[in-house]
Amino acid sequence: MSAVMSDFLRRASAFSGARGERAGRPRLAWDPWLVGTAAALILFGVVMVYSASIGYASRASGFSGYYLLRHVVHVLLGLTLMALVVRLRIRLWEMAGPALLLTGIVLLIVVLIPGVGAHVNGSSRWLRLGIMNVQPSEMMKLFMIVYVAGYLVRKQGELRNFTQGIVMISLVVAAVGALLLLEPDLGTVVVITFAVFGMLFLGGVRFWHFALVVGAGIGGMVALTVISPYRMGRVTSFLDPWADPFNSGFQLVQALIAFGRGGWLGAGLGASVQKLSYLPAAHTDFLLAVIAEELGLLGVLTVMALFGLLIMRTFAIARQAERVGMIYAARLAQGLGMFLGGQALINMGVNLGMLPTKGLTLPFMSYGGSSMLVSCIALGLLLRIERETRGMPGKRATQEVVYP
Repeated sequence: MSAVMSDFLRRASAFSGARGERAGRPRLAWDPWLVGTAAALILFGVVMVYSASIGYASRASGFSGYYLLRHVVHVLLGLTLMALVVRLRIRLWEMAGPALLLTGIVLLIVVLIPGVGAHVNGSSRWLRLGIMNVQPSEMMKLFMIVYVAGYLVRKQGELRNFTQGIVMISLVVAAVGALLLLEPDLGTVVVITFAVFGMLFLGGVRFWHFALVVGAGIGGMVALTVISPYRMGRVTSFLDPWADPFNSGFQLVQALIAFGRGGWLGAGLGASVQKLSYLPAAHTDFLLAVIAEELGLLGVLTVMALFGLLIMRTFAIARQAERVGMIYAARLAQGLGMFLGGQALINMGVNLGMLPTKGLTLPFMSYGGSSMLVSCIALGLLLRIERETRGMPGKRATQEVVYP
């Protein structure tokens, strides 16, 4: 009887699977958690960018939807690039890593040339390309991660060596950081450093090598902050914004007022007062403050939960890639996760008054063409990695991964 029942269940299972395929219910082509979370962040961002920019757009251009239309164009262009990226094998990115790094360095040099780089608000960070400005520092985040992931694979057997394991990459980061500080763009330096050294740690460098270089890096950033009146002013205004609430501490004070006014459930969508004439960069760097004022703590926690899900899924994809022996894909996914998560964390910290202002956008949400394009390309890479590793049986990596 048991044998008959077992045979019946086996046949029923096979029939059910075949019926599901015939009924058009095959396994989803792309990771639903990754796509769903990113889509929620993008759509939420579109709504909030319009709400945050409506007053400024009316004053600046006479059309309240000016920044909304441009933001939607950026989103559509970003999704187009994402669709192109998911068609490219990860192996092609591994081979292109050195060329992309060199391209990024050249662009960082070009943007500093007088008359070529656009000078906005005291910074030279943009290249004007007709209908939109391109920010090379945003692209440099992605290029650096792509390159470092390849370096970790090529030097996998030498990562425990101090020079090959961490010093060489530290010199590359220092060179890129020097160019970024000339713009100046300390925020991008922090994001790149966080992502790269996180990749090195997960890639297998010795812990004391890691601690030594990180300590030196922190000391260097402190020194750079102390010797620069511009950066020192940002730090001191962060420590006590109320000491100069109408000058150096103005942005942070207005952001904190927005958070305080929002309460638990907010003043209502579109009802922010701070975005009208008080909070600078409301639709870019301080979008979270507008979310807090209009949607309250509930809105802020929703944004945090979405980013938490996105990063958790990113590292799950990295773990699967490493399990099937795709070490480059694993390191790339880890780097992209730390880039997206680190930048989101820093932006939230700035809005909450926990970190000095850095000029960093909230990935997938804030207004900013270059930021949106790079975020969508990163999403495309993660989708491609998940696609290539899906269904592959676990196996030992071709080269053993050495951990500290």
